Amino acid sequence: MPNLLSLLADGMILLTVIVLIILLLFWRWIMRRLVKKIGKIILTDSYQENLMELLPGFKHMGIQNVLENSLRAETGDVLHRPLGSSKKWPHFDPITFIPAQTLPFPIDGQEEVDVTVTIGPKAEKPLKLKIPLIISGMAYGIALSEEVRIALARAAKNTGTAINSGEGGILPEELDAAGKYILQFSKTEWSKEENLIKRADMIEIKLGQGALVGMGGKISPKNLTGRARNIMGLKENEDAVIYEHFFQNQTLENLKELIEELKNISGGVPIGAKIGAGGKIEEDIDHLIELGVDYIAIDGGQAATHGAPPILSDDFGIPTLHAVVRAANHFEKKQIKGQVSLIVSGGLFVPGHFLKVLALGADAVYIGSAMLFTVSHSQSTKPLPFEPPTQVVWNQGKYKNQFDLEEGAASAEKFLTASVEEMKMALRAMGKHSLKDLSKKDLVSYEELTARMIGIPFSFEPWVDSETK
Repeated sequence: MPNLLSLLADGMILLTVIVLIILLLFWRWIMRRLVKKIGKIILTDSYQENLMELLPGFKHMGIQNVLENSLRAETGDVLHRPLGSSKKWPHFDPITFIPAQTLPFPIDGQEEVDVTVTIGPKAEKPLKLKIPLIISGMAYGIALSEEVRIALARAAKNTGTAINSGEGGILPEELDAAGKYILQFSKTEWSKEENLIKRADMIEIKLGQGALVGMGGKISPKNLTGRARNIMGLKENEDAVIYEHFFQNQTLENLKELIEELKNISGGVPIGAKIGAGGKIEEDIDHLIELGVDYIAIDGGQAATHGAPPILSDDFGIPTLHAVVRAANHFEKKQIKGQVSLIVSGGLFVPGHFLKVLALGADAVYIGSAMLFTVSHSQSTKPLPFEPPTQVVWNQGKYKNQFDLEEGAASAEKFLTASVEEMKMALRAMGKHSLKDLSKKDLVSYEELTARMIGIPFSFEPWVDSETK
């Protein structure tokens, strides 16, 4: 028997060698025959039998629509698409900064530029940050793993900014690692302990977000496992429920009382509210002003989340560009700029996006998806080629145990540092020593409609100094 197995093994090796030799010698002839055969089938079969029928089909419906409809047909359930809308929304690319070249002149590259910000300046304990970029709420357990959350917290501390808890559980190690901590007060049963409220540097009442608007949801035990369940106080087979309201028969008066209670318990840290940017954004802002918030966080239509029904991500809300312009204009109209802070998020990925949002009137920027991919950086290749890169960062990810916390923290810190340095360089190029000197007067647009709607010059027309108009 051993001799027979040995002969079979030798035979297989010999056969493999022969096949390889044939392929090496005749690969061009083989490829020519294959291409000729396949080409004839594609070019002569009727459309009804032709594989290339997929081309007009995909072009007509779109590959993503075909995929998502197939998933609906498979599950019979609501889809939860990760990472937000894939629609092409109006964005910041047609807007450019005006350089200082003759008068004023650019600032020397060695001179320091002030990019510090204060959120909630009228609060007893305003939140003071060294940079205008804040790590957005990406929840532990519901979305991110323990190691990723701690890595982001370390990066926030090392760059002098804050991290938002998101609506998941609060890790003690994350609190210890973070410099400034924003507690997201969500429509849940967890993360509302008095000691957490007292420890927070800022508190954010989550009324909505860009990708999910004001809707809640349920996370089943199989989709939320491990330590996160204990931290969130969930029983063995209990769903994690995110409600649509804080109170039964909720009113604005209920929310106003909640804000007052949080101000008292927290000792005077800024209390704000987060909303998704909607068509009635001015009315939403008016309501929040009545509630007595110290800041408003507005999440534009391009915002992402761990998973949201496509109809909420694609067919609700307004673009982040429109949201920041309308919100800033309304702040000016209500004369609350400098009293109530404005934080903007949604589809902001690079330093140019961040700085343009600040020029248009935001006081700070929340960064979510960009942080997700930079904290994973080269580690995102670990799940490839058989799983998506995010499997290394999600709490339920198959490769989460391969995430290196130290490496992730360093990558996230470098991204924030590099982004701020680019923003400083842009400010120097505009002749500015401080972020506070930046405004929409420093912008032009090569799209006439965009220029007109924002109230900035159209780049095809001669420059007219707004001060001399």
